[in-house]
Amino acid sequence: MKHIAACSFGKDSIATILLALEHGEPLDEAVFVEVMFDHKRNISGEIPKHIDWIYSTAIPMLEAMGMRVRVLRSERDYVRCLKHTVTRGKHIGKHHGFPIGGKCLINRDCKIAPIRRYLRGLGEEVTQYIGIAVDEPKRLARLQSGKVSLLAKYGYTEVMARELCEKRGLLSPIYKTGTRGGCWFCPNARIPSYCRLRREHPDLWAELERLSHTPKLCSYGFRYGKTLQEVEREMDLYDARQEAESRQLTLF
Repeated sequence: MKHIAACSFGKDSIATILLALEHGEPLDEAVFVEVMFDHKRNISGEIPKHIDWIYSTAIPMLEAMGMRVRVLRSERDYVRCLKHTVTRGKHIGKHHGFPIGGKCLINRDCKIAPIRRYLRGLGEEVTQYIGIAVDEPKRLARLQSGKVSLLAKYGYTEVMARELCEKRGLLSPIYKTGTRGGCWFCPNARIPSYCRLRREHPDLWAELERLSHTPKLCSYGFRYGKTLQEVEREMDLYDARQEAESRQLTLF
């Protein structure tokens, strides 16, 4: 039996590893699947400050504790998936286009597929530790066979998981700014997250703008059917409201 911690390097998965080490739970390695935006230019799908922290701080610290960390990457990336040519059906000859919210093929092909392939290749039974806190009953109820929550076992809430990571110097900088974790191009992200991305990483937002002009896409819907340009208009309105509220607070 092999024991693996599925690690996104968010607070819950890091706290899971820390609990396993502290309580002597069997744990062979932590596995991180890095979704890539563009392999050729080495552009990660993770928020820059998060991925930089993972490689410069988190992985070295975990390895110093005796934890083996394995990084997996799919051969596919966001750009390749978007520009993949359809070979059958009514959209034959076109490119796939932007992933659909709630049915993201990037998550399927670039995140789930690599870990499944890796687990199959081990050739033995595997128990996965999944970072789900005790105060997430709905997620815990959906846990499949072979997956275990150490946070639930030791009674850790999300707040407690964060406190543990902070205490051990293993809290990602994204939690200090309220930045959303996960892929920065996610179709399920909220408008404030896109606004923060455009403000802090205009180069990454420009990548999406360029892709939105790719000819012959099956789907130009960047977020639940809305084009990138339509989403940008919502972002402009949101930023304008935030600025107006800030000015009003300054006056009083």
